[in-house]
Amino acid sequence: MADHSAHSTPYEVSFRLPRHRRSVPRSRALLHAVLGGWSIDEDTTGTAELLLSELVTNALRARAPEGGQVGVRLARSEEEGLLRVEVSDAGEGRPEVRAPGEDETRGRGLLLVEALAHRWGVWAGEGGMGKTVWAELKSPDIVPEPAGTEMAAITVRAGQRVRVWGAWRTVLSVRRVRSERYPAGGPTVILGLDEGPPLRVSSAEPLTVQTVSGEAAGPR
Repeated sequence: MADHSAHSTPYEVSFRLPRHRRSVPRSRALLHAVLGGWSIDEDTTGTAELLLSELVTNALRARAPEGGQVGVRLARSEEEGLLRVEVSDAGEGRPEVRAPGEDETRGRGLLLVEALAHRWGVWAGEGGMGKTVWAELKSPDIVPEPAGTEMAAITVRAGQRVRVWGAWRTVLSVRRVRSERYPAGGPTVILGLDEGPPLRVSSAEPLTVQTVSGEAAGPR
């Protein structure tokens, strides 16, 4: 059974697999589930599956200590719009791109990686033990998240997005209740959100806001 250990960031996941041929389809299934959760498009997901299959297959073929495992790390970089796949093993040697003959059945894995990846590479493990092979793909679904702007709750408009409870929520409606006043002064503002309960805050409460296209002209 795979040993999963997710990192704290939602866009970085690592897991370990046993050195067994069943780990190749298992790694593809795990990648498919992770990228589905990240809303990565089908074309990029399919290419990433091919890359991961080749890298895990190469890691399993490398001579390694008995009982070792293969490590897989998936990460996305919004800054560069990249999806990164890493495969680590304790095996000997360093993978190199080969030009196999027509009658050879092996040796084409890294040719495929080189053809599909935006860029790829390899580095040695700690103390020279083992290695990590990585490959990156450009993905149109990975774009930098617009920076939020801090503004008073009373100025928030329907159609904007606010950062509350650790996530971005779209504001569906804005209502001011003058009969409810906070100690700091000003009426209560009630924001109807696309997820979760309405948010009740002081009109002067600072909120982190993103503007999205097609927003309404102003608060209701």
